[in-house]
Amino acid sequence: MGNKLLLQLLLLLPLLHAYSGISTVRYLPGYHGPLPFELETGYIGVGEAEESQFFYYFIKSERTPAEDPLLIWLTGGPGCSSISGFLLENGPLAFNTESDSGNIPSLVSTTYSWSKVANIIYLDQPVDTGFSYSRNPLANIPSDTRSAKLVHEFVHKWLAKHPEYFSNPFYVTGNSYAGKVVPATVQEISIGNGLCCKPQINLQGYVLGNPITDLDNEKNWHIPFAHGMALISDEHYESLRRSCRGNYAKVDPLNTECMNLVEEFEKCVSGLDWSYILGPKYINPSDPDDANPLGHRMTVQSNRWTNEESVRRALHVEKGTIGEWSLCDRELPYKFDINSSVPYHKNNSIQGYRSLIFSGDHDLLVPFLATQDWMRSLNYSIVEDWRPWMVHNQVAGCRYTRTYANKMTFATVKGGGHTIVYKPDEYSAMFKRWINGQPL
Repeated sequence: MGNKLLLQLLLLLPLLHAYSGISTVRYLPGYHGPLPFELETGYIGVGEAEESQFFYYFIKSERTPAEDPLLIWLTGGPGCSSISGFLLENGPLAFNTESDSGNIPSLVSTTYSWSKVANIIYLDQPVDTGFSYSRNPLANIPSDTRSAKLVHEFVHKWLAKHPEYFSNPFYVTGNSYAGKVVPATVQEISIGNGLCCKPQINLQGYVLGNPITDLDNEKNWHIPFAHGMALISDEHYESLRRSCRGNYAKVDPLNTECMNLVEEFEKCVSGLDWSYILGPKYINPSDPDDANPLGHRMTVQSNRWTNEESVRRALHVEKGTIGEWSLCDRELPYKFDINSSVPYHKNNSIQGYRSLIFSGDHDLLVPFLATQDWMRSLNYSIVEDWRPWMVHNQVAGCRYTRTYANKMTFATVKGGGHTIVYKPDEYSAMFKRWINGQPL
């Protein structure tokens, strides 16, 4: 009788586990054999009446999960799925770009995953991004500030389901448009730690790649960056600087000379892939904004893979919650209510949180010059000035690295673009050194 009861309990365990909203994933279509790491997927409800169901992928550290840092990764967009980080940038699996003849794109293990040294939650946010969905079609439109609040709520609820990670050092991480949401999320968590919610989140800092911070400021640096990269002539640049007086983001319509010169500049660089100026431009007739050939190939593979029913079953996606999956939802309703995230960076610095800000030095969308500019505006003294940083005895940081008194480290990656996908090994070495408290 005892053995029969034990057998019944063992059969019920998977059902109880699934009911909790947490599912262990041991196999994924496209990958040969069991996964060489521990993957969990699930939903956590946030917002009013938990109407927003945030989907996540959790990967345990491959080193010491009980002690290693816990990261939450927010992809930019807004409206791009965190599967971008998981399968395209810094996760333990990647699409096999050399072999793509099957019905389902094949997956291979990576050597550069940040999960070698950290636990990572890849979060689909805001709602209706990736596999996240809303139970209320009339729910509030997401925004920068609301996203920060909901990510904070998500983290608390996730840790309540995983209390063994409360003591792990916690970092908020992301890239591109997450440059608006990540600093705001850090501030939300910091304020929350001071007001309520025991046990507290063990917040230690944040990591941002090619972060959108202030769009006007970034646009003002497009032209100096292009000149420095020999994309426009000295004469053209000097004319622009003289006529526009350094303001290229909001040109006075009465200043026709400046407007004409800016238009000439835009024509000059229109044939480039702005996210990676070294690469060829891909022309998609149905989507002129889709100009990146590498990104396009990976987007196609992601869309094919995630729209397979077998993949959704393996990931334990709730049936009927979303229709066609897309890597980035360009039509997502969204309120852009943080004009500049610099005040958030300043406040987070005052609170003592450490940060790593990095740039691919061939990204024209968010030029490293713009990132350097707002970092200088914080007026912190430099404790370690420019120096090269190395990977395999080769210079990995073309514009080198600099550390400020506010625990903020800035680094560039030689030959890098707007996302990690272009130089994953170099970004991995950089992150591992920084997270372990070592000099780059």
